[in-house]
Amino acid sequence: MAEAVANAARRTTSRSELAQHQGFAEVSPELGVLDDEAFDRLLAEDPNHAMALLADLVGATDPTLRRLAARLAGRVTTDLARSGPAPRTGRGVGRLARRRASVAEGDLDLDASMDAILTSRVTGAAAPPDELTVAAWERPGTALCLVVDRSGSMLGSRLATAAVIASTVVLSRPTDASVLAIAREALVVRPQGSSRSAEQVVDDLLVLRGHGVTDLSLALDAAAHQLARSDARRKVCLVLSDCRSTAGPEPTATARLFEELVLLPPKDDVADATALAEATGALLIPVAGPTDAPAVIRAALA
Repeated sequence: MAEAVANAARRTTSRSELAQHQGFAEVSPELGVLDDEAFDRLLAEDPNHAMALLADLVGATDPTLRRLAARLAGRVTTDLARSGPAPRTGRGVGRLARRRASVAEGDLDLDASMDAILTSRVTGAAAPPDELTVAAWERPGTALCLVVDRSGSMLGSRLATAAVIASTVVLSRPTDASVLAIAREALVVRPQGSSRSAEQVVDDLLVLRGHGVTDLSLALDAAAHQLARSDARRKVCLVLSDCRSTAGPEPTATARLFEELVLLPPKDDVADATALAEATGALLIPVAGPTDAPAVIRAALA
């Protein structure tokens, strides 16, 4: 992973290329300068465009501008990810679980504990907690794995969208979420169960800008491996990609193995994702831009 980040950091964007963004001259009026107030104004006026610009600034050839943009991106991305109600990650009212009284609290299950209760009455000694059973309602756990396509099309707005969605996923499931970046290989940006923060994940994703082809079948295999590490009752794989597989085997068979698969293609490029969803029963939720991220994750987990 560290080598991939280092290699990606060598691919930078010049000021002349960045100048194609509306508002760039105000946000960075000269070499090595990033005007936070000008960026905040642009963010208020057009948040999707501002986030696309910020994603490209993180890859600027100017090292000072690149560093300032990366620092700003961590804050802005997580603020946007936190906007709106938190995603619901449970399903239904839960289930009745039975545990030993030595390791859980709840109502005493008389039937399951009867032998210990009778022995206690005969001996006059309290029944040991590990011989008593209690019952309590538990909400089902949810594990998430986000697969982010980092092929050649992932720049600007798409890259910013990936950063905000990744941040939303990590913030919603801080102890049971993984993030993978895919091209010809699958890079584990955040393993399942990791303590890596949303800001750290965003830092890596913004450096791992568009590059190479997409092996979607390999990516889905890697996602299944991450979700298998979780003991959650509900496991959801989210794929942020146009689902145009340009390397490796055809992904349909692998996609059918998931109990819940959610495809998140760009709203202006849904054809391949629609075909995969129809072939596998996956949920399809097109994404218009970075500001869609919180609502998209809520819909995916509803």
